[in-house]
Amino acid sequence: MQKTFIKYTFAIMTAAVFLILSINTLYTLHSLKSQQLNAFRAKMEQVIHILENNQSELEIMNKNLDLDYLTRVRAAAYIFDRQEEVAKNVSEMQYLAKLLNVDELHIIDENGIIVSASVAAYVGMDMADHKQTREFLQILESDDEDAYLIQEMQPNAAIGKMMKYVGIARKGQKGIVQVGFEPVRQIEARSRNTCEYIFSRFPTDEGEEIFAIDTVTGEIAGHSGGMEQEFDAPCYQLQEVEECAQGAYKEGKDGEIMFVASRTYEGMLLCAALPGSVLYRKLMESMFNTLAYLILIEAVVIFLLNYLVKDKVVNGIHAIIGGLSVITNGNLDTTVEVGGNQEFEKLSQGINTMVKSIINSSDRISAIIEISGVPLAAFEYEKEINHVFVTSGLRELLDIPAQSAGELYGNSALFERYIHNITEHPLEGEQNVFQINSLKYIRIHRKESEQRCLGVVTDVTGYIMEKKQMQYENTHDALTGLYKYSYFKQRAAEILEKMQEGEICAVVMLDLDYFKGINDNFGHAAGDKYLQSFASVMQSMPSRHVMPSRRSGDEFCMMIFGCQDKEEIVKLLNSFYHILKRYRVTMSAGKSLTIGASAGFACTADPNLNVEELLNRADEALYEVKRDTKGCYTEYKGSGT
Repeated sequence: MQKTFIKYTFAIMTAAVFLILSINTLYTLHSLKSQQLNAFRAKMEQVIHILENNQSELEIMNKNLDLDYLTRVRAAAYIFDRQEEVAKNVSEMQYLAKLLNVDELHIIDENGIIVSASVAAYVGMDMADHKQTREFLQILESDDEDAYLIQEMQPNAAIGKMMKYVGIARKGQKGIVQVGFEPVRQIEARSRNTCEYIFSRFPTDEGEEIFAIDTVTGEIAGHSGGMEQEFDAPCYQLQEVEECAQGAYKEGKDGEIMFVASRTYEGMLLCAALPGSVLYRKLMESMFNTLAYLILIEAVVIFLLNYLVKDKVVNGIHAIIGGLSVITNGNLDTTVEVGGNQEFEKLSQGINTMVKSIINSSDRISAIIEISGVPLAAFEYEKEINHVFVTSGLRELLDIPAQSAGELYGNSALFERYIHNITEHPLEGEQNVFQINSLKYIRIHRKESEQRCLGVVTDVTGYIMEKKQMQYENTHDALTGLYKYSYFKQRAAEILEKMQEGEICAVVMLDLDYFKGINDNFGHAAGDKYLQSFASVMQSMPSRHVMPSRRSGDEFCMMIFGCQDKEEIVKLLNSFYHILKRYRVTMSAGKSLTIGASAGFACTADPNLNVEELLNRADEALYEVKRDTKGCYTEYKGSGT
């Protein structure tokens, strides 16, 4: 038997190893692609963040410089209004321009002619002759004495030099005072906010490429490897990579297959590519490691099964067969004692009980009678007669106060009202079961006619308490007391569906940091204490807003609900992390640790959103934290948040 069992076990486990390896290969390939796609998306988000930050800084700088330029031209106008002789001398104009730290200084009369300037060649120029200068004539056309114009930088009309001009209306007379600047800082800032500049300094992994394609021209707008190369391969063509939002394989340089992902952003297609060989190398490494682990596990399992079958099964069966042989030969005093596992112990006990019942049937009948007693009571009354007939034990079963029993039994209407008050609130999910007090449950069966009512009352406290305990065990984690993940998802879906307009909720995925090291260093008992301590911190959060759960192992989750905005959710998370950082767990004598945990959360105000989708989003955010930082939390930043 033992050899046959081991032979079949070896065949089954070997087949299972190859099946698991095949499934794991497919899963790992999909997982690697998903991880790489997420990594690409994160880097694209970084690029977009840099572009947006640079653009924001450029706008702030432009605004500050515009105010500065406007202040300088007003200072020049103030001087001209009080010292007209300055405007009559080119050298004085040049001196004033230098004093104000501007490149050019002009005075334009009511006809739009430059009558004075720090650049002598500009004197006599008609502003109406050029598109660039013509814009300032609107100041002359305005009746507002505070009219001004700040022109964007562009080539000037005289020599095509990139300049920025600011003009204001003169006080007391028709005319314009204008200053000009060479916008060196703005030109430099604009040049830094290009894909070519950003990609040239953006960190990339082995073989990785990051580039951008102009969606109008189809030209490469920037590449992490520089622009001094050919971009003829299909993976650089707009029409090829437009379909790569979810990641796809495209042909790269020299026919190499590339895994490409793309994203559209403000007229550009941001792309990231990685050689397929890098992904396949990672896949082969994972397959080799998995195969090694599976073979090792198979060898250990077969060895243990061989030992256990012999010690726990074969030896026990032989002992039972030997005992039964002695009994069948007529020796009824034989006691079969087989240990090793619970089933054999129960079997041997059953055999011994059967033999004893044969020897002394009277004892068996007495035991049956003794254990057959059931708490039972009955009542009967006719509605036209006040007296109620009851059996002994009814008062105790119905929890009727001793001083009230006589009054109730002597008034059928009052008794009926008492029964009605009890039966008005049946126990949810049970038929004819009612709660008498915190420690007692009863079942009432009534048969009524127009004149008579007959009732039977039984005590079902044990049954209900056992059922409640089973329900609790089915919905709560045995170690931490938190909701089990399946029940949590059910409750979370109900909360999400019932969410009111103007409310927002979030699911949070949590993962303990370095938990394996705690088990390895302090033992599993200390690890369990560590898990229980983390659960107690979760349970300390306000239950009107937070519902915690244990997902599996060192993974937890919670739902934050009943909030009006995201700030309220973040405040609760900050409070949770504040408590967590102050909470220390004693792991061994003289050694205590704070609990480290990483978390990702996803918010929604949409009650129609599928709770699984919300959990997946929080999982993605958790993956990002575990990969990058640990010990903190972050929000899901994907599309549709």
